[in-house]
Amino acid sequence: MSYVAALVGGYLAGSIPTGYWLVRLVRGIDIRRVGSRSIGATNVWRVLGWKYGVPTIVLDVAKGLVPALVASLLVDDLAGALAGGGAMLGHARPLFLKFERGGKAVATTGGVLLGLAPVVALLGAGVWVLTFLVARYVSVASMTAAVSVPVFAFVLDESWPVKILGLAGAGAVVFLHRENIKRLFARREPRVQIATMFRR
Repeated sequence: MSYVAALVGGYLAGSIPTGYWLVRLVRGIDIRRVGSRSIGATNVWRVLGWKYGVPTIVLDVAKGLVPALVASLLVDDLAGALAGGGAMLGHARPLFLKFERGGKAVATTGGVLLGLAPVVALLGAGVWVLTFLVARYVSVASMTAAVSVPVFAFVLDESWPVKILGLAGAGAVVFLHRENIKRLFARREPRVQIATMFRR
């Protein structure tokens, strides 16, 4: 496997619009037309509940994990990072949706890190959970966790491809949340009521 093949394979895997296909297949709904219009797990969960949100999270994680892990095992960490970066890009701008807006790549980025640097991924997940429980904003938890990833990568002295991927991923996640940032400053960003998360 070459570096180019890793990048292309990762992009194709990331381009699989899991949230869109799942909701369209089972409920006949175009998730891009409701809620925040994102195909990501947060919008799927918010619109249709945990029974659709959880599978979307698992699939979005898998499409980052599998190509990054396979490329790193078959070649090296650079190939894994390229495959992971491709998966993140594919999730944000999926080929199979004609490059229209996809998701914000948080779960996919988590999957990539789980394949390349599991300890960093778990620490980042811990930051996400803690921030979410305190702030109750998914967007704030996602951005905080993303920014924490390169910090952990440098502290734990991960390989340079992982460090660079962590920095790039953090920047990408914050950029993809720019509309959420505007809503946060305008105090229009919806908070999650934890007690109602699993009612549907």
